[in-house]
Amino acid sequence: MMSMVPDWAREQKEFWEAIRRRNLWFIKLRYGIVALLGVFLLLTTTVFRINYSDTQITAGVIIILSILIYNVLLHRLRKFVKFDVARFNPLYLSLLQMLLDLIALFMLIYYTGGIESPLYMQFVFLVIIGSLILPGKLVYTMAAVFVIAFASLITLEYHHLIEHHSIEGFLSSTLYNNLNYAGAFLFTFAFMSFVSVYLANGMARQLYKREKDLVDSMKKINAAEKEKQKYIMGIVHEIKTPVVAVASYIDIILQKFLGPIDETIEEKLVRAKNRTDEGIQMINDVLNVSKLTLYDQFDEEEIDINEIVSGVVKRRKVSADAHLIKLSLFDVREKKEKIKGDKFLLDIAFSNLVGNSIKYGIDGGNVEVTINSSTNNLTIEVCDDGVGIPENELPKIFKDFYRAANVKKIIAEGSGLGLSVVKRIVERHGGVIKAESPSRMAKKDYPGTCFTIELPFEREEKDEALEEFKANA
Repeated sequence: MMSMVPDWAREQKEFWEAIRRRNLWFIKLRYGIVALLGVFLLLTTTVFRINYSDTQITAGVIIILSILIYNVLLHRLRKFVKFDVARFNPLYLSLLQMLLDLIALFMLIYYTGGIESPLYMQFVFLVIIGSLILPGKLVYTMAAVFVIAFASLITLEYHHLIEHHSIEGFLSSTLYNNLNYAGAFLFTFAFMSFVSVYLANGMARQLYKREKDLVDSMKKINAAEKEKQKYIMGIVHEIKTPVVAVASYIDIILQKFLGPIDETIEEKLVRAKNRTDEGIQMINDVLNVSKLTLYDQFDEEEIDINEIVSGVVKRRKVSADAHLIKLSLFDVREKKEKIKGDKFLLDIAFSNLVGNSIKYGIDGGNVEVTINSSTNNLTIEVCDDGVGIPENELPKIFKDFYRAANVKKIIAEGSGLGLSVVKRIVERHGGVIKAESPSRMAKKDYPGTCFTIELPFEREEKDEALEEFKANA
């Protein structure tokens, strides 16, 4: 089977989705055309008193019903057409639609007067549409075949070899037997048809070329971005090694393995340890962002969300106790349903949220993690009674490198990447994240913050035809 797919478009889902949308648009438009033809036939016979012959009325009804029937079949067929460049794909469906429409149009023209029919202009409309989708050579061939068929029809009618179906009351005199008019008409019709194909196909080629250039540019940008992320990951990882080593040495001293230490020195070492921990967290944030950008890998498996969240709470308990913060987990679901997702990524997301609640909490405060569910969604809520977030800054907190003004005064260090990482992870799972401040745990001087994550039990299925195409491409 002849391939009609441009080489650059073979792996471009946007191209295939555009063709699918156009096919559906043509099908819906054809339903409207069927209705208009039916109304036109009814009005011209009853209101305008045009005298159609019995043959014309019968042929008209049959053609209109035929268009309706093959349009319904095309509508159903469209659902089973796969994105396979080597087999019947949406482009071939476009070609099939155009061929059927040309046959129906040719029959309508014949039974409404041939050269005298005003419907011949619809052919120009069809070839313009075809030129925007199908290869130029194919559209030129179809235009030439139609022009030859139309010329043959005019010739056969002129020589009375086939019956001419005039519309009584439409023209004052017949034109099909006027040789000069027939020749001028045919020349003008052919010229207009081929010029329309040339102009429309030329514009389509330019659009395809620009699309190809855009695709190539995007590939280069993505390649450059991946190289940049690899470079960042390499540098940041090298920076992390000595910082972790410093933190380890400070731990050894604070745990007094090297002997007792002065209280003043211990206080300074605790501060240094806190700063190195913050530095390590910032480095981890940068590495996580780079990994999310660099790798499209998504390991999907059935997950018990309580297992992940309870693991995060257990790990963060030490930090919470150090800040005299009560960290609690509540699973209030009636039915413990599992979801599909990436365990590693979700662990990063929940760890960030719980860590932030502890980091920006108050001594003697509370952090509550609540797991709940509805019919379609799993909900995880992380609430605290800490410093909160100014209301006017809530829409900005999920942007890269953004930190609320009030937290900068409390803790100078921070990358501002944690929440943007969480948002990316949640959206990759088809979910949403929202932030509220004040929270339901707000106190007089401490408004607190609530982060709510909603994860669907069933994510929207991807187009199977598109996935199969990408697998075969």
